[in-house]
Amino acid sequence: MYQYSDFDEAFVRTRVAQFRGQVERRIDGSLTEDEFKPLRLMNGLYLQLHAYMLRVAIPYGTLNARQMRQLAMIAERWDKGYGHFTTRQNIQYNWPELRHVPDILDALADVEMHAIQTSGNTIRNVTADHFAGAAADEIDDPRPYAELLRQWSTDHPEFQFLPRKFKIAVTGAEHDRAVTRAHDIGLRMVRRGGETGFEVIVGGGLGRTPMIGKVLRDFLPVEDLLPYCEAIVSVWNLLGRRDNKYKARIKITVHEHGVDEISRLVEERFETVKAAFDGTAMDLLEGIRAQFAPPALPPRGTGAYDAARDADPVFRAWADTNLTPHRAAGHAIVSISLKKHGATPGDASAEQMRVIAELAERYGHDEIRISHEQNVILPHVALDDLPQVHAALKAADLATANIGLVSDIIACPGMDYCALATARSIPIAQEIAERFEALKIEHEVGPLKIKISGCINACGHHHVGHIGILGLDRGGVETYQITLGGSGAEDATIGEKTGRGFGAEEITGAIERIVFAYLDLRQGREETFLDAYRRVGAAPFKAALYAADEDAKKDRADAA
Repeated sequence: MYQYSDFDEAFVRTRVAQFRGQVERRIDGSLTEDEFKPLRLMNGLYLQLHAYMLRVAIPYGTLNARQMRQLAMIAERWDKGYGHFTTRQNIQYNWPELRHVPDILDALADVEMHAIQTSGNTIRNVTADHFAGAAADEIDDPRPYAELLRQWSTDHPEFQFLPRKFKIAVTGAEHDRAVTRAHDIGLRMVRRGGETGFEVIVGGGLGRTPMIGKVLRDFLPVEDLLPYCEAIVSVWNLLGRRDNKYKARIKITVHEHGVDEISRLVEERFETVKAAFDGTAMDLLEGIRAQFAPPALPPRGTGAYDAARDADPVFRAWADTNLTPHRAAGHAIVSISLKKHGATPGDASAEQMRVIAELAERYGHDEIRISHEQNVILPHVALDDLPQVHAALKAADLATANIGLVSDIIACPGMDYCALATARSIPIAQEIAERFEALKIEHEVGPLKIKISGCINACGHHHVGHIGILGLDRGGVETYQITLGGSGAEDATIGEKTGRGFGAEEITGAIERIVFAYLDLRQGREETFLDAYRRVGAAPFKAALYAADEDAKKDRADAA
């Protein structure tokens, strides 16, 4: 993984020192909250419902054991003993005291971490496929390119006060695990005539106006990555709607001007920008790429793994759901679920973080990934080490066998923490997970992605959930709207609204009816929920969902 240069170290330390002085002036009253706000946002500090919240960057979701242990220490020393992993592969601390934040930032700098550009109208943390460097379907590891983009965008003088926040995702695999089509810029690695390049997607995004991104270039040579991205952001920076923050994202700019006009402007700007780039970026890339060299993975036997599968049904169930094939024989990618039934999705205690760090060092070549689905990944584990890994995870309450199933729910913090939320997300996710655990049908149902957002900003990615849930305030009452048929993969689709919303006491039953309708409709166990929905459409699901409404209408008609 990337190691800080002397410049990186000096830059981060200088920012911490600057912010320490700003915090001191806020505490002594020299700065008002309005004056302090833009300064704290530049350093990842939000003011939430009950306290400050610090969002720490985990660039492209990559950590090592030392960094994970430091995150655990911070959680214990300056927070309430846990951290929350987010859908942008970051970690949030929900309860730091303002006076302690500079000390937290110094502690982060000790392990080459920071909170820069995790908030504000800047280019945010660049995200990537959480199986990067290990996936069997990978064209190339996307993380060196994500790191190059991080270095280019950090403190970029032209892009510190953009019309709105700007998000970039990169994937190097055929299967899109980075939701690239729902980003301001999505980059998908492709091969053409033996050359590796990028399909460039622009104008994706969720929120109050969800849109799937449009292809701006079907093939961009690697050497043009930075000038082309700079051209895109520059064009949007000039055209973006600063008069209305709800229409300021690039998706609205693309929609208003049309992709053809945006393409023309970007290509024109690209020709100018490209001339200013010499070969420095490519020289940097080669140096960065060397730091992402894959670990040596000699072939290993599978005797211990096979024996454990045969002898232990609990281990077998976990292996069936939480392992993904690795490109190296005798190895697997391990997904550690942070979605134990009834727990808060994405939360990990300090002790659990330390267990993950220990396993990464002992069995995983000191590599950890955070997924946008709020789980943790050990990307390089030998199959024969998995029985010991599973035993350690089980002891730490981290061995839930539900990756990709009903209870592996993405959920934003919702109204329990967020000042923008209009409804709760966490209790709804917990209740749904517990209901399906009690029914004991998760494995029978198979792959099904449920995503929950507590407001229209869609931090829970509900628009691209197979089943999406949006919490809204309707006259002071929490109401939950359901969408069906969304996808964040390479076949990205915005889910369709089903109809009227449901109260907090109704929503779990509504999801149960949808799932049972799927079980009745599917053509064999190999047909997933999404496949079945696309085959039969919304009508039979709506019929099951609103059956009580139809019965009530019939009763009223009969009575009349």
